Amino acid sequence: MTNNQSRDDKLLLSFYGDDVTGSTDVLEAAALAGVPAILFLAPPTAEQLQRYRGVRVVGVAGDSRSRTPAWMQANLPNVFQALKAVGAPVVHYKTCSTFDSSPDTGSIGRAIDIGIDGFGTPVPVVVGVVPHRRFVVFSTLFAAGHVGGTREVYRIDRHPTMSRHPITPMDEADLRLHLGKQTARPIAGFDQCQMSGDGFAARFAELDADIVILDTFDAATTRRCGELLAQLAAQRQIFVAGSSGVEYAYFDYLMAAGILPTPAVPRPCGPADKIIAVYGSCSPVSAKQIEWAENNGMTVIAADTVALVEDADAAEMACAKQMAAALSQSRGVVLCTARGPNDPSIARTRAALERTGHSAHDSSQLLGIRLGRVMKRAIERTGTRRAVLAGGDSSSHAIPQLDIEALEYAGPMVSGAPLCRAYAKNPRLDGLEIVLKGGQAGEPDFLGRLIAGH
Repeated sequence: MTNNQSRDDKLLLSFYGDDVTGSTDVLEAAALAGVPAILFLAPPTAEQLQRYRGVRVVGVAGDSRSRTPAWMQANLPNVFQALKAVGAPVVHYKTCSTFDSSPDTGSIGRAIDIGIDGFGTPVPVVVGVVPHRRFVVFSTLFAAGHVGGTREVYRIDRHPTMSRHPITPMDEADLRLHLGKQTARPIAGFDQCQMSGDGFAARFAELDADIVILDTFDAATTRRCGELLAQLAAQRQIFVAGSSGVEYAYFDYLMAAGILPTPAVPRPCGPADKIIAVYGSCSPVSAKQIEWAENNGMTVIAADTVALVEDADAAEMACAKQMAAALSQSRGVVLCTARGPNDPSIARTRAALERTGHSAHDSSQLLGIRLGRVMKRAIERTGTRRAVLAGGDSSSHAIPQLDIEALEYAGPMVSGAPLCRAYAKNPRLDGLEIVLKGGQAGEPDFLGRLIAGH
């Protein structure tokens, strides 16, 4: 794929997303820059790459955000080597813009350690994403109440949701200190003062650190980050970690430098007859979307999570049948595992997990897989062509159950959660339009917008 490409279609970047929702965020960043991109659900073979010629960004959607360091050590080296072999000058370990992780679960520090083994140092870390209202100032992370929203901006350790995340609560806003709990590598910040003016690349090179957190909070710092990435990538293939701020910065600089042309504005996809929504998120933002759906003529079904844990096959079949019946009477059906962080079902689910020898940390994987199988059955029963999976961790385990090979950007929806088009051998899944979104993405009327297609 890389040997016969012209200057105008050579690869610019490859990436591994630590969850599937964040991976589609990169597809949107590329589309807004007019850069063709494809997202695989497993490292692609040479034959698969040949089927998608002309793309300039190649990604792999993963689930390391919910995995242990031991799992990462066993699996990420091969993934990173596969991305290295693709040949793009920038290889990106894509994290959530809230950077939530811990030494035991979704360790970004361990992922960077593995990346350093294959690519060397330094590793730039870009987390701020201005379009998503995520800001890094003097290495300290701030985030709005939800992605793309206009609500109050919080320091991440005081964020109403992320500071109370059930698995990886953010209790430290200084990303140097946060990462320092996950890796022994030396870490430094590269702040707005060091970035400004001439000689910034030399100042970056003088830093005595393996990992460098870059300030990203406005157009100027975003473009300067992109310029730095481009300069480093011109010298050697680089490994970089962080949010879609990597792509927004890199592509913004390439456009400003005339390397990429000014892109056309992506067009909405238009309305759908019906939608299927599966919510594995317990976020209060998700709860408001479910409430809106219920108040606007959609059918909301509370998943029997205890049955899904204890008697999966029967529960999955019953749930899919219930969804199909509901969809025959309404334009949309929403299956949810909880309605906010205080839903009593969460305690019942955890008790069922304990009875079956699992821990609360297993819930995303176990329920995600089963929700994915329910969604597949419901789509096949109803022929529905537009859907949404909500919940960053659970969606990463749900989407492989749909037997989809790859995803591409199909149109705008909400910031950070675009509508994607699926490629699959199963004709009932091929061409499916699907949004994969984190619990923090979207306004209360998100599901109404999903039906309307804009």
